[in-house]
Amino acid sequence: MAKASWASRRVAFISTILTLVGWAAFLTTFDGPGMAGSTRRGPGETQPISIQPLPAEEGAMCEQVPASAEETLMAALQQRQDARAASIAARNAASQDRSQLKPVRSIRDPYAAYSSVAVDPVNNEVVLTDENLFQILVYDRTANTPPRARFTEPKRILAGLNTKIEFQCGLYIDPKNGDVYAVNNDTVDTLVIFDRAAKGDVPPNRELHTPHGTFGIAVDEATQEMFLTLQHDSAMVVFRKYAQKDDSPLRLLQGDATGLADPHGIALDPKNGWVFISNHGAVSSRSPRPEGSRSRRGSEKQNWPLERAQAIPGSGRSLPPSIIVHNMKAEGNAAPLRVIQGPKTQFDWPTGLAVDEQQGELYVANDMGNSILVFNVTDSGDIAPKRVIKGPKTNLANPTGVWVDLKNNEVWAANFMNHSATVYPLSASGDVAPLRVIRSGPLDQPALGIGNPHPVAYDSKREQILVPN
Repeated sequence: MAKASWASRRVAFISTILTLVGWAAFLTTFDGPGMAGSTRRGPGETQPISIQPLPAEEGAMCEQVPASAEETLMAALQQRQDARAASIAARNAASQDRSQLKPVRSIRDPYAAYSSVAVDPVNNEVVLTDENLFQILVYDRTANTPPRARFTEPKRILAGLNTKIEFQCGLYIDPKNGDVYAVNNDTVDTLVIFDRAAKGDVPPNRELHTPHGTFGIAVDEATQEMFLTLQHDSAMVVFRKYAQKDDSPLRLLQGDATGLADPHGIALDPKNGWVFISNHGAVSSRSPRPEGSRSRRGSEKQNWPLERAQAIPGSGRSLPPSIIVHNMKAEGNAAPLRVIQGPKTQFDWPTGLAVDEQQGELYVANDMGNSILVFNVTDSGDIAPKRVIKGPKTNLANPTGVWVDLKNNEVWAANFMNHSATVYPLSASGDVAPLRVIRSGPLDQPALGIGNPHPVAYDSKREQILVPN
């Protein structure tokens, strides 16, 4: 409204000036009656004009534009220019490098959180993956962190953008050459393979593009086949051991009859031809992919799993945790040979698995149960474990990885929630202290348990930050 009023006054002012100029021109050429001091002359003679000033009036003849109105206009123009400049700056900033931008404050764990473990008995080394700082760390197998030491320095570290190491949760060591196979569960759908001596920020020797949500890995050296569990798609795929890049799986196990439900760990018993898979229990049914349609990630690959896009709405369900046993050659929608499931099992997020072929025993890293459970490979149904390693002396804290070292008769656990890897005798049972402990951080330093956090929320009543993982 202020802009419209000022414009109207300005138009009135200009109109008045033009009117006065027109009257002045008219008076210089017309000798009308009643004009003060006018004298009639003949043709060609000049006509003197007597001009008398108008009587003085109080105030201005036309209302002046207030200074505040002009200032308002200028401010509006300036504001528009500033907004345009800010918009241009924002567009330019989108392409600028913000990698050096420092946060006001941060909540992070500065120490490695071990998620899986594997032993290289030939080179007497133990390999651990770290899902917190995105690393693979190699230690002497006999390393033992003293209680007063802050941590044990690894022999080698693999980390950096070139390695493509991020949420590595599955690990396998080639028994012949020591090559390291590491599976990414989330951000990078790539299985990476490194030479055993690799270190630093180096690219993998070989990589294989895997379905999203790949978690566990096991290899049958006799048939040169590699087995991978797929968490989100409740499936298992089998590749050639030396598959790379965009090679397709050899076989796919997926469907409601398979018993696969949010599978994690996997272990093989080549002696009996069995594959063991641990399930957390979440699953949904999948409808067949429409004729001619492509998988979002698999493109034209054969034996690629039905992904979440094929999930049937309303079919999601949460089943009790379990371990299922399949034939190693199983594929399609085949039913398991046996299922270990029920309250007697003590399963609470069973994750990593390992098989002792010599004794016919199955080792289970029982994540939320803070324990290692031992079963016979022939067990079935709702059965109690034959041995349990659990208690405050064990130093177990959310173990997610387990490995059986038959050469040295030891069993290893990767503990996600206390910066440690612990090792026990194969015959250990009950609340026993570990033979050795490898720590990545001080004893009194709590593990934050932040792994792949999603959108955060703030509870103003309790003044707490909520972070779903």
